[in-house]
This record gives sequence, structure tokens and C-alpha cells, in this order.
Amino acid sequence: MPANDPFARLAQAASFTVTSTTVTDGAAWPPEQHSSGLPGGKDTSPQLSWSGAPDGTKSYAVTVYDPDAPTGSGFWHWAVADIPASVSELPEGAGDDTGSHLPDGAYQLPNDARVARYIGAAPPAGHGPHRYFVVVHALDIPSTGVPADATPAVLGFTMAGHTLGRAVLIATAETPA
Repeated sequence: MPANDPFARLAQAASFTVTSTTVTDGAAWPPEQHSSGLPGGKDTSPQLSWSGAPDGTKSYAVTVYDPDAPTGSGFWHWAVADIPASVSELPEGAGDDTGSHLPDGAYQLPNDARVARYIGAAPPAGHGPHRYFVVVHALDIPSTGVPADATPAVLGFTMAGHTLGRAVLIATAETPA
């Protein structure tokens, strides 16, 4: 597995805790969190809970990113912006087509498949293990102001100067050759 760290060139931020009833940090995604194009895959977003965010947190964003995708730029699987600071959990499946299980005010941006929802893991067959950085970003602004049709990269650029903390969980997936 490559050692590339998607946060290596970003400003340091306090860490806080994210957990999931869906996947354990460092473990493989269950089949439901894989792409619907793979056997057993259902494109179901993981359950997430977080705690210990830094003082001054006014909102959160959640992203799921695969830096190991063979694209030269990784692959964004999910991006949710403007989660209110009073929220500390997203239920499994919140990243469906409707986004109806997201908190009021929160919205999904189109991922790299250009759909505004969670899209599951689908590493190319025989490409080896991929890491999926599931990150809750604590922000010092109540709204990012990022348009709903923007890319996750635009969200990341906008968050860069407003990130107080990051809670990171890394899941893995591999498709046999």
C-alpha cells in the first residue's frame, strides 16, 4: 500500500474521535459499503459517530476519499457539507440518493462518479488494497458556502482555512484479480 497521506500538505489540525458501528478503523469495509457493481455491494454509507471536537466548532463536513485509486488524483466517494455543530452522528445509509437522513441544512456534493450520494468502494481487480479515509472535519464556520454542485476538491479548498480538527477512520477494500 502506498504511504501517501492526503493531509500531509495541509495545515495541522486537532484530532478528535470518529467511530462507526459499520466498520472498525483499519478493517475492511463490509460488502454493503462496496459499489453496487460488485457482488454484495449496495453503495450504503457507513454509520458514523464523533466526539471531542475542538472548542469553536460551528459545523462539520464528512468526506470519504480513496488516495490509492489509479487516477493520479485519488477518488472522492462521498462529501457532505454544512452539518450543524449540534450533530454528532450520521446513520448508516444517510448517503443515499435522497439525503433524507442527513440533518437539516446538510447536503451532499457530487462525488467523482458525479452523483450527489455515497458511492461504495470498487478498487480495480488485482490493484491491491485501497484505503478509504473517512473524515469528519470540524470547522470554525457555520456554513462553507460551497454550491451543492461543486466538487469535493472545492469543498476541501474552502475548508482548508477553516478546519479546527479532523477525526479520521481508515477502512480498506481490495478486489481480487
